[in-house]
Amino acid sequence: MELQFLGTGAGMPSKERNTTAIVLNMLEERGTMWLFDCGEATQHRILHTPIKPRKIDKIFITHLHGDHIFGLPGLLGSRSFLGGTEPLTIYGPAGIREWVETTIRLSGTHLTYPLHIEEVDEGIVFDDEQFTVRAAWLSHVIPCLGYRIEQKPIAGALQVEKARALGIPKGPLLGQLKRGEDVTLPNGQVVRSADVVLPPKDGATLTILGDTKYCKAAILLAQHADLVVHEATFDAETTHLAAQYGHATNIEAARVAQEAGAKHLILTHISARFVGEQVTKLQQQAASVFAQTYIAHDFAAYRLHDGNVTILTK
Repeated sequence: MELQFLGTGAGMPSKERNTTAIVLNMLEERGTMWLFDCGEATQHRILHTPIKPRKIDKIFITHLHGDHIFGLPGLLGSRSFLGGTEPLTIYGPAGIREWVETTIRLSGTHLTYPLHIEEVDEGIVFDDEQFTVRAAWLSHVIPCLGYRIEQKPIAGALQVEKARALGIPKGPLLGQLKRGEDVTLPNGQVVRSADVVLPPKDGATLTILGDTKYCKAAILLAQHADLVVHEATFDAETTHLAAQYGHATNIEAARVAQEAGAKHLILTHISARFVGEQVTKLQQQAASVFAQTYIAHDFAAYRLHDGNVTILTK
């Protein structure tokens, strides 16, 4: 899985940071992409990436503040212009259906694909054979969700050369072994799937939090996650403002990752007051609490594989 940040700013766009939007690229895993929040001008950011809007089949909205949803109408409309025909589902708190449907209706926006909108509460909001997505209410000035994406165990790889050495020819028998089925050859020899297929691997766990103060729900969503994305609108010197506006500091975000036993932390939703060396200081302060801390920038991309995070683009 790859995570690409399209907007990493707080409140309103700045020259360096657009408003919140994060794409989870799962083309390798399921042939689609998921979008988390859709701040103003998200589709403009997409134009500078290989991301294709028609490949986005799920959008998870954390809350209804404008810097997290004002890009939705334009993106939904453009997805039609760009040949999108596959269904799209939006998940979010109460009010998201009314806002999207009213905007589409009043603007006369024509969609060429089925649009489903699910207003969700705490608990499992999506589940299939590959992934489970859980939500919980965070602590912000309006209702705001955090999401935990859990990948289910990944089937082990078929050791093709080992299977061939045991007499399995190319063709459907290899597929049977891959599916966990034992195979009997014409000579009566039985080749066991367990002998040529590696054991399943644990899937990845990713936590993407909306705007929030330091809170227990964030820690629970981040429990033993491979990667946590947490807002850091303020720093250690502006802690009093963080609590007042329902946001977190970089230090509080690091505490969440530390107390949750997470592996990696990416800070986003960075106030425009932090530029240049101040951003470096934000990272260093947080890293003094939780060493594996990164600061997200617009267009930064990270790969999550086998519990490790690789920076693809800074």
